Amino acid sequence: MATHFEPKDPGFAGRVRASFARQAAMETIGATLASVEPGRVVIELPWARALTQQHGFLHAGMVAAALDSACGYAAFSLMPLDAAVLTIEYKINLLAPAKGQRFRMEGLVIKPGRTVTVAEGKAYAIDEGREKLIATMGCTLMAVVGRDGIKQ
Repeated sequence: MATHFEPKDPGFAGRVRASFARQAAMETIGATLASVEPGRVVIELPWARALTQQHGFLHAGMVAAALDSACGYAAFSLMPLDAAVLTIEYKINLLAPAKGQRFRMEGLVIKPGRTVTVAEGKAYAIDEGREKLIATMGCTLMAVVGRDGIKQ
């Protein structure tokens, strides 16, 4: 699914990939960046026992973290070269237990802005070739420029 947004930085994909590679949280949970398009990012995550809750489902906190990153990087893909991204807020709806062999988190920009961007996320569990929508997220993100300690 292609988006209709034009990135401000022609090197957006490389910048998104470089930033994702520095994100220790995603590395810790085994998440990988599967797709980067202007305004759309897909993150994939394998099931791992260390990431589950007491019933063996992927913990909601892991789902939220990966969805937040997908939405954040979708927004980041449309920001200028000198901008970094931070989440202002998000709301997650957990629709079904996160039961699967792997998971796909999609972030999609709904409304880009100079300072504030609105994105939505969808999380899918993939089990024996079948996909199931397990969560949705509404996410608000901000472009950060020239702030100490925050870099692209």
